[in-house]
Amino acid sequence: MSQNIRKIYTVSEITSEIKTLLEENFPFVWISGEISNLSTPVSGHLYFTLKDENAQIRAVMFRGQNKKLKFILEDGLSIIGLGRINLYESRGNYQILFEYIEPIGIGALQLGFEKLKKRLSEEGLFDDKYKSPLPFLPNKICVITSPTGAVIYDIINIIHRRFYNINIEIIPVKVQGDSAVQEIVSAFDMINILADSKNSSDVVILARGGGSIEDLAAFNSEEVARAIFASKIPVISAVGHETDYTISDFVSDLRAPTPSSAAELVVPLKNELKNICDELFKNLIARIYYNLEKLNIILKEMDNRLVDPRKNIYDFRLRIDDYTDRLLKTIYNILNKWRDQLIWMSRSLYANNPYKHTNNINILLKQLNNNILSSIDIYIQNRRSIIIVLASRLKDLSPIAILDRGYSITRTIPDAVLVRDPKMVKTGQELEVMVSKGSLICRVEGKSYNG
Repeated sequence: MSQNIRKIYTVSEITSEIKTLLEENFPFVWISGEISNLSTPVSGHLYFTLKDENAQIRAVMFRGQNKKLKFILEDGLSIIGLGRINLYESRGNYQILFEYIEPIGIGALQLGFEKLKKRLSEEGLFDDKYKSPLPFLPNKICVITSPTGAVIYDIINIIHRRFYNINIEIIPVKVQGDSAVQEIVSAFDMINILADSKNSSDVVILARGGGSIEDLAAFNSEEVARAIFASKIPVISAVGHETDYTISDFVSDLRAPTPSSAAELVVPLKNELKNICDELFKNLIARIYYNLEKLNIILKEMDNRLVDPRKNIYDFRLRIDDYTDRLLKTIYNILNKWRDQLIWMSRSLYANNPYKHTNNINILLKQLNNNILSSIDIYIQNRRSIIIVLASRLKDLSPIAILDRGYSITRTIPDAVLVRDPKMVKTGQELEVMVSKGSLICRVEGKSYNG
């Protein structure tokens, strides 16, 4: 067999060998570059190109890994990542599958801190208009911190040194670790539930000691920031050292450089307050004595200018007597005037007494009555004469009088129609003939006309 026999690969064979070569020689590599052409399909995987000045490589970060990112990938971001080389045989493209990514020049936690800080600031959670003033002298202070660290002892010692009998409530929480965020949020939920009760606190101190940015991660979380913003009670953030800044510092009502500073800010010195109160009391007493002395001087000056009230009373008594006499005189004059008017009116009324005219009116009334009766008698006599004449005439014209003179009235039976013409009856028809003393029933035996 010739040594020059060529080895011919299929596309699948050469691709498979290249895949094996790449994946065995580069199982995991650290690689840096700039992100471009970033896309996120509905699957949740991240697809992008990683490039530098001279070359580029396809990159993928599956959904299970990108959920652990502490920052948001975007085009133009320079990163360092740990991944493994993979060759996609169907297309013959090689790519890197990232397991971990962090930005170049800044840690992931710091970048996440800056991103969250910017977003919450744009939402207005850091605005001064939402910050509540701290009470000057709280009745009860709530401290949210770890019960095992030195922070809580420092806060208690300083507060008791400044104001020894103030009430302090401690809510123990984890200040780092996976469950720290949830415990801090739950602590604020409990505080808000008790905010309207008699056991509510007047101010809250959220505290922990210093540490790395990883140790302070719970205080840079969005959940804790929103819990502080939603608190009904003013919140002092006292996290880390003076140079440490967390999201809770920006969203709280007041930032204390250290937990010890928070204890000094939350209550004034009782001795100083007592000294101020003593000084104010002394000034008040002095001012009261000064005002009393000043008023006493004014009272004496007014007393010197004031007329003896007994003299004024005597003058008023004389004036009252004079007014009384004048009033009585005026009343008597009015009464006398009214009496004169009454007498004049009585006399006028008596002079025009209607009883004096009664007799004359009665005589006139009798005369008028007699005249009326005479006129009525005369009228009745005249009417009676007229009636007699008319009755005589009526009697002469009465049908009965005519019948008495021998005349009769003939009527048909049974219609009682007056017979004026022989044509109105028939031969043999019965008729009623009315005479002066009665009536006759006759039968027509014959008729003649015109007599």
